Amino acid sequence: MKSTPSSTSNRPLKPAAEAGTQTPMPVLDLPPPIEERVLCSIAAAEKYGLPAHLVLAVAEQEGGKPGLWVRNANGTYDVGAMQFNTAYLAGLARYGITAAAVAQPGCYAYDLASWRLSGHLYHDQGGLWTRVANYHSRNPRHNAAYRAAIQDKSGRWAAWLEARTASQAVSETVAQPSWSGTEPAAVTPSQVPAAAYVPRAILAGKRP
Repeated sequence: MKSTPSSTSNRPLKPAAEAGTQTPMPVLDLPPPIEERVLCSIAAAEKYGLPAHLVLAVAEQEGGKPGLWVRNANGTYDVGAMQFNTAYLAGLARYGITAAAVAQPGCYAYDLASWRLSGHLYHDQGGLWTRVANYHSRNPRHNAAYRAAIQDKSGRWAAWLEARTASQAVSETVAQPSWSGTEPAAVTPSQVPAAAYVPRAILAGKRP
């Protein structure tokens, strides 16, 4: 992710309780690093009501991994599995979100990326794929290139998921989102490991 996005993706989102039907967890035949990407992408997509293949496509396109810091020409870094730009993360510091947390292994980065993608889809202008590609850049040239790559990857991931979930039992699904429809108790970063923490202001925010 090479550019700092507009603040529109920082607005409150649709509660997780409004998400659609769950995607059965597929039978995996992948090496552990890719397995984490797939499982975390599916779980995060469910939490924010996104198509799993869309989140998987973005994750593949970003091409990150835990602990990865990629320096950009402007002095910022793209961090972790979903390559969050440090300039973008600075705008989330008030929520307790840090680059160090995003760089950790596990599903935190995928949760944050899915929240951000939801913001682009709900609040940005333009076609679906333009809004998805805003995750990377709003510059028309960069957006177009990213958009083309995401569309191709999304189609392949949709076919991959379909092939591996067709025979799955209905009960084999990702965990239910924790949001219950009421305001949750206060949560602070000190109560939850940083790599698992997504602020309540983000998780429970309602779509305007």
